[in-house]
Amino acid sequence: MTRWGLIGASTIAHEWVIDAIRAEGGEIVSVMSTSSERGQKYAADHGIAKSVTSVEALVNDQDVDAVYISTTNELHRDQVLAAAAAGKHVLCEKPLAMSLGDAKAMVDACRAAGVVLGTNHHLRNAASHTAMRDAIAAGKIGKPLAARVFHAVYLPPHLQGWRLDKPEAGGGVILDITVHDTDTLRYVLGDDPVEVVAASQQGGLGKAGLADGVMGVMRFKSGLIAQFHDGFTTKYAETGFEVHGSEGSLVGRNVMSQKPVGTVVLRNADGETELKLNHKNLYETGIAKFHAAILGKGQPPATGEDGVWSLAAGLAVTEAADTGAAQKINPGL
Repeated sequence: MTRWGLIGASTIAHEWVIDAIRAEGGEIVSVMSTSSERGQKYAADHGIAKSVTSVEALVNDQDVDAVYISTTNELHRDQVLAAAAAGKHVLCEKPLAMSLGDAKAMVDACRAAGVVLGTNHHLRNAASHTAMRDAIAAGKIGKPLAARVFHAVYLPPHLQGWRLDKPEAGGGVILDITVHDTDTLRYVLGDDPVEVVAASQQGGLGKAGLADGVMGVMRFKSGLIAQFHDGFTTKYAETGFEVHGSEGSLVGRNVMSQKPVGTVVLRNADGETELKLNHKNLYETGIAKFHAAILGKGQPPATGEDGVWSLAAGLAVTEAADTGAAQKINPGL
């Protein structure tokens, strides 16, 4: 059994990750919050035995094997480095850090310590995206030429905090959502982005100069071009993920979701065929693979290196939107 400590008494842990850890046979033994009162209440509400107020107290607890980090983005680096130094495996929320240098230092530290580092890019675990990846790999659409990602949603009121008003914490739609698009594109296509153009907006929710909407186009190593639209302000849009190839198209609907939902249709000369999807909780799928990686069986769904890639793309999208000029995407790995 893997024994977990939570760094951050967060909403995502409350809504998804705590249940996923327990569903996959893990135990949560401690939670860290800088607020003693919040931490104690969170622990009581979730049946967690220990509540501590410092990262050091949590990572140096001999009862903890792995940590899940879901604090604000500017805190991730030091928390991952502390966990690695203490010999704890790490599952960290995205983006890994605020700079590529920090993210690569995190990857290097975990490698040197011999611990597993995973980035919590949950969309890799969706049955829809795995089915699309498999169909492309099997040649069902010929050569992939273009992709489109619709990931513009409405940020619910209970999440409308630091994401909308704290640039120093990595707020804004690009580091929150566009990084997910990048990782999902890389996973489905088996290809890496090399360049991006983008335009962002403030549509009424973002403050302090933070973008709450963005559109852009990435060019990939193969020559494929991918359009993306991300937002916090679109109450009535549906999400989607499409890949169009020389011999067919894959059309995913309502697939950019934390929930195990959505459909994928293959369109080609034979007509339309809906792919069979074995939907399962995305976070449970990810935690199961993380537990296996700790035992030396494979890797987490998204590695630390994958997290560096998505951060590199997110930073390039931000720069492209700010400057109006195309930006190279280079993680430096």
